[in-house]
Amino acid sequence: MLKAVILDNQAVARNLLSSVLTNGGHEVVGDGNVSPASLARMVKLRPQVICVDIGETDQDGLGVLETIRAEIPKALIFLVSAKIDAETLAAAKQRGVQGFIVKPFNSVAVLASIRNTIIRLARQQSAKSAEGVLNPGDSPAAE
Repeated sequence: MLKAVILDNQAVARNLLSSVLTNGGHEVVGDGNVSPASLARMVKLRPQVICVDIGETDQDGLGVLETIRAEIPKALIFLVSAKIDAETLAAAKQRGVQGFIVKPFNSVAVLASIRNTIIRLARQQSAKSAEGVLNPGDSPAAE
């Protein structure tokens, strides 16, 4: 079970996503709008998963992603949006977003997105570890 926080300016969307995550076996430890106070509270909760709708993908919205990444570098960040275009995808990935959740919510798709992101990241980490083992030049013992 992963601890999750939901940040979205729409209370209905927060409640729906909370239900989906809870029914999927995750623990929603907090939710709120995308305000400085909510961001500060989120940092204290130290979630493993953060689902955030930044609203408009302008510099302010993208700045929220940078703040989250800086404050909780190990958290999985999922961008929640009704529209995700190629430009938004690129900008979000550049700011540390690992996954995307599309509104309106489909519980199967939301849970699959989280699961698939975790699997992808685990495989990447495994591959990096294997590269370190296979390349003795990287180990301090080889010096």
